[in-house]
Amino acid sequence: METSWGSNLLFVAWPYLAIAIAITGTIYRFTANRFSWSSQSAEFLENKTLFFGSVPWHYGILIVLTGHFFALIIPQWIIAWNANPVRLYILELVGLAFGLLALIGLIILAFRRFTDARVKKVSTTADVILILVLLIQVVLGVVTAIFYRWGSNWLAGSVSSWMWNLILLRPDATLVAQLPVVVQLHIINAFVFIAIIPFTRLVHFLALIGPFKYLFGRPYQLVRWYNQRQPATPDLNYKQLK
Repeated sequence: METSWGSNLLFVAWPYLAIAIAITGTIYRFTANRFSWSSQSAEFLENKTLFFGSVPWHYGILIVLTGHFFALIIPQWIIAWNANPVRLYILELVGLAFGLLALIGLIILAFRRFTDARVKKVSTTADVILILVLLIQVVLGVVTAIFYRWGSNWLAGSVSSWMWNLILLRPDATLVAQLPVVVQLHIINAFVFIAIIPFTRLVHFLALIGPFKYLFGRPYQLVRWYNQRQPATPDLNYKQLK
């Protein structure tokens, strides 16, 4: 089946371009601005809402990503599991439940980011773009799970084959060009997310052993804020101490 130039652009050219941007952007940021590598924590500015948003978000998204990982890497296992209708329903319901959990947590975090005056003041354009891209991605995933049945079969079948063809440099857009528009947008936006990682606070994930450390508590960070408008005066401080 022949594909249109639009499908080749979205499902062949764009994934390769997004990965190239992510790699070059990460290398440039690490070599040119290494001190921005770690995330600027806003936890000390507001903690309560952060807790209620961060916990469901991290647990939900990590379980969902784990399911995506296995479906893409070992799709034959997922297809074999789904051969039993009961197991298929269980997998779909678990995926939907954790997807909703991640969405609820992300909405809380977005509300905190956009409404808390102190957090809003230290937020950057990259923070806003990142949250919007994540919201779009999670909403598309939840919509797919609710309105389009058996997404795990698509993921383990068409999407996995398409991804492996990309990796092996044998791109074939026909494998995903016939999927529902919502699923296609989910795939396209996933590579938008990959492309912007080097320009956001999420780049600090690369400095960790793995994102699963967040399941057992975030590592401590030392954060210093300097006010350049009020430079330190050692002599005055010395006299005050005496």
